[in-house]
Amino acid sequence: MDVRDWATFLLPYEQTVEELKVKFKTMRSELKKREEYTPIEFVTGRVKRLSSILEKAKRLSVKMEDLETGIEDIAGIRIMCQFVEDIRRVAEFIRHRQDLEVLYEKDYITNYKESGYRSFHMIIKYPVQTALGQKIVLAEIQIRTLAMNFWATIEHSLNYKYRESLPDEMRVRLKTAAEAASILDSEMSSIRDEILEAQKTFEENSNTTTQLLKAIHQLYFYHLVNEAIDAQERFNEIWQVQDMDAMKGLLDHVRSLLSEAKKGNLPDGL
Repeated sequence: MDVRDWATFLLPYEQTVEELKVKFKTMRSELKKREEYTPIEFVTGRVKRLSSILEKAKRLSVKMEDLETGIEDIAGIRIMCQFVEDIRRVAEFIRHRQDLEVLYEKDYITNYKESGYRSFHMIIKYPVQTALGQKIVLAEIQIRTLAMNFWATIEHSLNYKYRESLPDEMRVRLKTAAEAASILDSEMSSIRDEILEAQKTFEENSNTTTQLLKAIHQLYFYHLVNEAIDAQERFNEIWQVQDMDAMKGLLDHVRSLLSEAKKGNLPDGL
């Protein structure tokens, strides 16, 4: 019977997951600012449950003293993408990072499993700084589309329920569902440009609306009360008909008022 302090054993893995989540979320934000589009939709992470670690160790005949090297996914990160094409791009970004080392990759997209499972896995070594010094931790990064993730989540739950002995009928239906998810990904890829253009337009319109409302509020700061009221009323009219050209025109007008106010009409004491 292993009598180690399991909570202490898992601490470096918990730290690894939290640090990698922050780093990949930061990568997402940076790519969006640089390119107005990011291949990363969102990032999640988890430390494997102790019961799952022990079950996997038993299944793979990994000794308790070899858990750190024998079980490579105690720390797990999932990166979700909108399109299959994004998965390769994200993997390439990870390969070029200097703060981790990719040991090997498993491409379950090109070579999907018999069950229908599709995902791209990267096993990495990550140096985590603990209170007792640096420790090298193995972690698994899974990169998949939203459709792949939905299917994998359901399959995992069913495998847990049936202790990985799924009824044949259930296996067939899951495989059919996996094929349907793959078709969905293919269809989304075929209209990728149109989807990205729509998302870009939505983002631009949202930003214009936000900037305009902030600019109207600034008019009050410069004591341009009547102008602010007029601009707000005009905004309300435009918003009802969703005329974005008129919205941009109003934004330019309000910015012009603010520019003139800053030149010579600042409040006393400013």
